[in-house]
Amino acid sequence: MTQQSPIGNNARARSLEPVWLRKLPAYSFSLPKLYIVSVVTSLRVQKKKTRLPQKRILRPIFLLLACCWLSLEGAHPAATTQPQPCLAPLQWEGRTVQYDHTTGRNVRASVTYDAVNRRIRVLEEKKGLVPCKKFFEYIYLYQDAVMFQIEQVTKLCSKLALTEEWDPYDIPDNSTYEDQHYIGGPGDQISVQEWSDRKPARKYETWVGVYTVKDCYPVLETYTRNYSVTTATRFFDLQLGISDPSVFTPPSSCQTAMPSKMEYGC
Repeated sequence: MTQQSPIGNNARARSLEPVWLRKLPAYSFSLPKLYIVSVVTSLRVQKKKTRLPQKRILRPIFLLLACCWLSLEGAHPAATTQPQPCLAPLQWEGRTVQYDHTTGRNVRASVTYDAVNRRIRVLEEKKGLVPCKKFFEYIYLYQDAVMFQIEQVTKLCSKLALTEEWDPYDIPDNSTYEDQHYIGGPGDQISVQEWSDRKPARKYETWVGVYTVKDCYPVLETYTRNYSVTTATRFFDLQLGISDPSVFTPPSSCQTAMPSKMEYGC
């Protein structure tokens, strides 16, 4: 018995392919394509045994196979898109806990955030009774490059120049996508994305932000400065909008404000 040449078999199978199938992109889905070719070949062989017109037999099958092929093409890894930074709310009220890794101190506060006018008001919460410990209110007015520090009991006020640029609670456009995961457990969880300022030329991140997938609320922001000073801020109980814009107006005691920052101790 004479063995048939594989090349001849391939050419014969190729000739049985419809024109539209030959023009499909040659992605990594070679196995599904071979399956489609085998189905088409089988159908044409069966057609020779019947008297029905070829179009009536093959046209619906071709359409079905084309849909299957396109769905496989859409599932190709190259077709997946990289997540893009979401737009965080511009105005909100909520609570935060900021941990300073240098001092080991947690600061709990109520925060009013206004990115439209570039201003933030931070009111430290009184948690526990610590002798000589002072609690402050801070008003950051970045458009005026000034910060007010008000002692909550005596209303003593300090007025200081803001040397740092406005840094909103959001995800910069040039951020690097790190991960997406869930916070919580089954039946009680939210989906969040993690972003950073990591770049190929820099070994460490100086900023890492975690934001909710839905509505883009901040959950956690971590800053590292000079590879040693690290602060981590957690956000919770956020509400959209600003209920009382007057919180950004310094009290009358700030008209005679001191030029130096007040300390937390006695």
